Amino acid sequence: MNEFYLYPLIALLPLTAVMLVIQYNPYHALVIRGFLGAVAAMVYSILGGADVALTEALVGTMLSIMLYAIAVRSSLVLRLGILTEAQIDERFEQLLTQLRQILGKRYLRLELVPYPDAQALEKALAAKEVHATCIQNGQPYTTITRIRRIYEIMQSELKTPEVILTYLEEKHQP
Repeated sequence: MNEFYLYPLIALLPLTAVMLVIQYNPYHALVIRGFLGAVAAMVYSILGGADVALTEALVGTMLSIMLYAIAVRSSLVLRLGILTEAQIDERFEQLLTQLRQILGKRYLRLELVPYPDAQALEKALAAKEVHATCIQNGQPYTTITRIRRIYEIMQSELKTPEVILTYLEEKHQP
């Protein structure tokens, strides 16, 4: 193999793969996955595997990026259960704004899921339909989450004193 120009092109494969693995932002990872597929298709076509290059370009890159984009978009949501009859006052709007800012730093969206009563809200949390609940008990809001990392993030960054934050530890059956 006397074509020395191939070495830098082939070296791009592990380089882009490492960039993909260490990428924190899932949307940037999708773009890097596209680069990885393009580099792989280019290397395959230069080395004489036109059919493999076409398959990589069509299936490996285009289809997988579309599927990854759908999966990333649908999975980066924090579902917050609230009561239907809860009054959306100014303090609650401030709490939601602060939650959206905290979650936005981690590429999460906040989705409010209304429930008719507190019992349905507790069942939804136990059935893992929602990730957290927020109800108003008098003056403070009570927020219960079943995900430890979300609890840690809220505990460290939530600056609203009107919120009682609770982590609901799951009991695993052996």
